[in-house]
Amino acid sequence: MTNRIAALLGRSGEFDATVGPALRRALVDVADSVLRDLFGNPGAGVALVAVGGYGRGEPAFGSDLDLLLVHNGRRDDIAQLADAIWYPLWDAGVGLDHSVRTVAEAVAVADGNLKAALGLLDARVVAGDHALAASLLERVRSRWRARAPRRLPELADMVADRARRHGEVAFLLEPDLKEARGGLRDVHALAALAAAWVAEKPPERVLAAYRVLLDIRGEVRRLARGGERNRLLLQDTAAVAAALSYPGSSALAHATADAGRTISWTWDVTWYRVSAGLRPPSRWLRSRPARRPLDEGVVEQNREAQLARDADPAGDPTLTLRVAAAAARAGVPIGRYALDRLAREATPMPTPWPDAARDALVALLATGAPAVAVMEALDQVGLLVRLLPEWERVRSKPQRNPYHRFTVDRHLIETAAAATASTRGVDRPDLLLLGALLHDIGKGWPGDHTEAGIAVVGVIAPRLGLPPADAEVLVTMVRHHLLLAEAATRRDIDDVTTIEAVARAAGSPRVLGLLHALTEADSLATGPTAWSPWKARLVGELVSRTMAVYRGERAPCPPALTERQRLLLAFADEYAVVVNPLPDDGMFEIVVVAPDRPGLLAATTGVLAVNRLDVRRASARACGGRALLQAAVSASSAMAGPGPGGEAPSPAILRGDLLRSLDGTLDLDARITMREQAYARPRGGYTPAPPRVIFDDSGADTVVEIRAPDRAGVLFRMVRALSDAGLGVRTAIVATIGLDVVNAFYVRDADGEALVVAERRKQVADAVLAALQPPSGPVT
Repeated sequence: MTNRIAALLGRSGEFDATVGPALRRALVDVADSVLRDLFGNPGAGVALVAVGGYGRGEPAFGSDLDLLLVHNGRRDDIAQLADAIWYPLWDAGVGLDHSVRTVAEAVAVADGNLKAALGLLDARVVAGDHALAASLLERVRSRWRARAPRRLPELADMVADRARRHGEVAFLLEPDLKEARGGLRDVHALAALAAAWVAEKPPERVLAAYRVLLDIRGEVRRLARGGERNRLLLQDTAAVAAALSYPGSSALAHATADAGRTISWTWDVTWYRVSAGLRPPSRWLRSRPARRPLDEGVVEQNREAQLARDADPAGDPTLTLRVAAAAARAGVPIGRYALDRLAREATPMPTPWPDAARDALVALLATGAPAVAVMEALDQVGLLVRLLPEWERVRSKPQRNPYHRFTVDRHLIETAAAATASTRGVDRPDLLLLGALLHDIGKGWPGDHTEAGIAVVGVIAPRLGLPPADAEVLVTMVRHHLLLAEAATRRDIDDVTTIEAVARAAGSPRVLGLLHALTEADSLATGPTAWSPWKARLVGELVSRTMAVYRGERAPCPPALTERQRLLLAFADEYAVVVNPLPDDGMFEIVVVAPDRPGLLAATTGVLAVNRLDVRRASARACGGRALLQAAVSASSAMAGPGPGGEAPSPAILRGDLLRSLDGTLDLDARITMREQAYARPRGGYTPAPPRVIFDDSGADTVVEIRAPDRAGVLFRMVRALSDAGLGVRTAIVATIGLDVVNAFYVRDADGEALVVAERRKQVADAVLAALQPPSGPVT
């Protein structure tokens, strides 16, 4: 028995080569065998019942065994029998969720505890009196059906609560395969609806998705050495993919996302119909459901969009999009009968698309948030790929980084939804919505996604029936969909070169306006860190200055020294530090006025890092032997660790730390390294790209762009490396993208000239890369 229990826990090596359904069957067989031996032959009136995952025949290594010892009221030996089963398992390290009850007691517990009721719906007899166990299961299931109007809303609330707490399997970088939305428990909820006789059993495509997640979870548990873990960690994806014969980690992530979407969508549409049936009928309800016209060939019936009686999917190529747009406008889902009929009978869209079809697609996108669920429905039955074959390449494609919260296809749909807020601010809202839907379509192809997207949209746009001029605008939007965000956050918008470059790239006020709206929508759909009031202000100022160029005006950039900067440089204090609030929440301007000396900017950025302030932008000016440093900082950094998040920094503390760092009594290196090891940002299994140094000579200054993993003091190390290399840093532009930084430094060499010699550039790059070597010691 000891060897069998070791196999159950994954400690024996017996099942090292066994995966998937075969592993689950083997673990069930072992557990059943052990339990039957422990149960023995106590006679009639007692049975050992497996519930929950073990009852369904789905254990994994280290899973608790959910067991119910049910009896007919016998009291003389039931405790002794229970101890004979439980204690050997406990002694061997097997987790148990156990109970001993009569049939009446078990039914009463199920009546009052939803989780207990769900567990018994999946129960099976392991050993003992089958008739007794069957009577229990029949009573539990009949009461589940009878109490469906009350219990099923509780079930739906439980599903929704799990989704709020655990997120979605399809869109998480490290999803909880059991608890998250679209996970294993949602299939259990679908089975519970079927057990109440209010819905059909989960269809085969849902069961196939369920098996995908079960197989992955089995390998996650194996890697956890039987521990209670259901989360697919990035660091485990390669091993899990290899064990289950996926081509690689990306294929595994794709399968996981696809399975999660299939399960969550099926739950949504099933519960929508079930909940409608649970509502008490209105006394005004007619004997036949009312059918309200929504569009040509589309009606609303029972709060769903359905096909009209005379609708002809085979002869009407625009019908699918009309149904989708009508459903989104009305705020109702497309009925399952209509979806299935469209999937079976809809005729292919002619090339080019009729104007009515393109108009219907734009109308669908223009509904905003309601379009997301409707397009998901089209996708789940294969209609979206039939309309846009290129969609197959991005469907359920994970982004594989912490910056993006959605798969590529969902990101495109969410971007289009977000873009609806800007449709009244552009003169071609149709092109804005189409550009939003297609801007990242190139991520389905190898190589640079922008270059791939240009080629793909160059094919799609004429097929949609767009005239050549409109097709060119759409392609330009794809070509430059990152232009404004990158220019605003990685270049100096006070530099006229930046403004003129943006004006040349966009080409016209119309395109610039479309790109402005697309930039905001794209950022909002990317993730919570991708858009902020600070970024919005920078992009808005960049667009405003570029529009001035189109009007024939000179780019409105500040002079080398503003009047305010001249006043600041006149401070009587030899070393002065001033803190001013900025209009963006949690942000402040730090002003340092000091004697001009090498390394001053590096020391200042180091002091800010020690004080847990994240620099977003910094500039350095000098005049008459005095230096003026200005930095926009955030006091509520995700990297800050414990501290006064959001409170104004103390000028006195900053000034004291700066003076001590300049006279050598404050070791910035040691303080920053200590903070880095104490408050390192968790990366899970995410492997960042190695640091890169890029040089740009488009303006008077050389721009040194440095891309590197984000960590405490990374800006300090970059600035110090540039300073030690003999460069003067005029402006630093700091951008954080997920767990990485892309920082741009406007520099000149010691002789005041741009950095143009290849050998000198290599010296600088080598110095920067050496300074960015990861610290020794454990950093998670």
